Amino acid sequence: MMGIPIIILFPILLILTSREQWYPQFFVVARFWAKVVLYGSGFVPKVKSEEKVDTHKSYMFIANHTSMADIMLMFYCVKNPFVFVGKKELAKIPLFGFFYKRTCILVDRNSQKSRKEVFDRAQARLRDGTSICIFPEGGVPDDESVILDGFKDGAFRLAIDHQIPILPLTFLDNKKRFSYTFFSGSPGKMRAFVHKEIPTKGLTQEQKKELNITARNVILEKLKSHRF
Repeated sequence: MMGIPIIILFPILLILTSREQWYPQFFVVARFWAKVVLYGSGFVPKVKSEEKVDTHKSYMFIANHTSMADIMLMFYCVKNPFVFVGKKELAKIPLFGFFYKRTCILVDRNSQKSRKEVFDRAQARLRDGTSICIFPEGGVPDDESVILDGFKDGAFRLAIDHQIPILPLTFLDNKKRFSYTFFSGSPGKMRAFVHKEIPTKGLTQEQKKELNITARNVILEKLKSHRF
């Protein structure tokens, strides 16, 4: 389901990823691709928002990370053009990886130099008015009993630097529907909850840990309550 739409759309995707200024047009196609993958796989997204998201505003989008489907569901939920900051290992996936590395900011979690380059590239995209999306757990926990892993500080440092709000999303069913464990999961609803934005205006880097904890607690409480 990931590959067939990419093959069909390959010429369009190749053109739209050849220049950075065409990224907003690529993003529209990427959202269409995500819908095809989700519905074609038997997943039915259900999105609820606490407040209306300003589509002309830059945000730092964050969410819990438990499934490959998190990428598609984020595209489905968010209309603001954003760039993923993600692990470089996903670039090895056939077809998907080709466009992933052309459009996303890749990070090698074992390299300090890579993390610095990611920060610089993310700053450049934010200056262009593009939003950023980071899964702040930094990866999917090996232990699926973990409700929500600890958050890294990178997303919050960038948000404070550029004084853009954090917009947390909680994905309630992705682990159940399509985890990284083989032969697990099932078709059905994929609920996503879009929380109120967390402002960063006036905050300094000394407050990034506090911002980190606040944002994590928002997602954690929703995961624990499972209320929708």
